Amino acid sequence: MTTITYSEVRQLVMRLPVDKLPVAYDLIADLREDDVESDLVQQSFMRLSTEERRRLMMEQAAQMKSYYEQTTTERQAWQTEDFVEY
Repeated sequence: MTTITYSEVRQLVMRLPVDKLPVAYDLIADLREDDVESDLVQQSFMRLSTEERRRLMMEQAAQMKSYYEQTTTERQAWQTEDFVEY
């Protein structure tokens, strides 16, 4: 993915018709909110004690183990399939 600068985004927005500006603003605001929420979740996790983080990760690992055990047959089927179409 290429790096895009603020000035490139600004130039693009400057070329938009005025009636499209609210849509562009809403899109950019939504993208920023997603980043902020993600940052907050990560920050709050890192503020937990080591023991609490370890406990949460062990719970998640147990959930994933259970999930993978339930889908073993299906997963093995698609992992061993021949994807070449004749």
